[in-house]
Amino acid sequence: MDTFLQQVVNGLTLGCVYAVVALGYTMVYGIIQLINFAHGEVVMIGCMVAFSVIVALAGTGMPPLAIVGIGTAIAVPVCMIVGFVIERAAYRPLRHAPRLAPLITAIGVSIILQHLALLVWSRNIIAFPQIIELQLIHLGSSDSSAAISNIQVVIIVASVAMMAGLLALVYRTRIGIAMRATSQNPQVAGLMGVDIDRVISFTFVVGAALGAVAGVMVGTYYGIAHYQMGFLLGLKAFSAAVLGGIGNLAGAVLGGILMGLIEALGAGYVGDWTNVCFLNDFLPGFEQVCQQSPESSLFGSNYKDVYAFIVLILVLVFRPQGLLGERVGDRA
Repeated sequence: MDTFLQQVVNGLTLGCVYAVVALGYTMVYGIIQLINFAHGEVVMIGCMVAFSVIVALAGTGMPPLAIVGIGTAIAVPVCMIVGFVIERAAYRPLRHAPRLAPLITAIGVSIILQHLALLVWSRNIIAFPQIIELQLIHLGSSDSSAAISNIQVVIIVASVAMMAGLLALVYRTRIGIAMRATSQNPQVAGLMGVDIDRVISFTFVVGAALGAVAGVMVGTYYGIAHYQMGFLLGLKAFSAAVLGGIGNLAGAVLGGILMGLIEALGAGYVGDWTNVCFLNDFLPGFEQVCQQSPESSLFGSNYKDVYAFIVLILVLVFRPQGLLGERVGDRA
């Protein structure tokens, strides 16, 4: 039972990160029916920018939470600018082009951002400074029972708060009404006075902001970052959006959480325990394990990736619209 509870805790943590990133994919698709494959690289940039700030402030004597907060506060506007530039320079000129053109452009933008990060931060795996003291909260009476760390608690709470804030933005504000109107019929929305270009740019900016926070979460949780980390993370988040129903905000959240739980339970009961970093991140040998087996990190290749994609294939075969389907009225 302790093993099951531990995998559920790990899966919820990972699933919340997937859900936050998946919301960026599903928002853009809901507005312009475009899969922004560069979104994973935006998450990577947020992680790298936060890393640079945290390293610069690590020896100043500031409180650890303040350092992480400043890193996040700087990473968010940087990613928002990147998201705006991507939409304005790469996607807007191709808005009325055949669908294959923006898809290829998105892949090209992803490669460009990867290589820009390579030039700035090098190709080496970067270790985050361990400035936050790890504290465990045991879910049982014994020290060997399932536990949740303070970092995991912060990730879950922050993810839920961001998801709730996004839903409030979409359903309770004027810009949210404009987003939903644009998702249903851009031409009619334009005739009704909605600035379509502004709405689309705003959607990219909001998605990039969510991606920046997710990047900081990933870097703080795993303790490592890499210029290619956004590829697999973005692919899994996109798969989570498809699993729940692409274009559906609730579906992105459900798909992300399910993806995380499937990975955690599959790796915990079927995979090799010593080859999965996220099952050992609160153990004393975590850093050493990742150094010995770097392919077991988030952006590597290991067996835990197989289970999630097998479930995704099954869902696409038997329910192509996703678990919750694509509800046109709720797309944003």
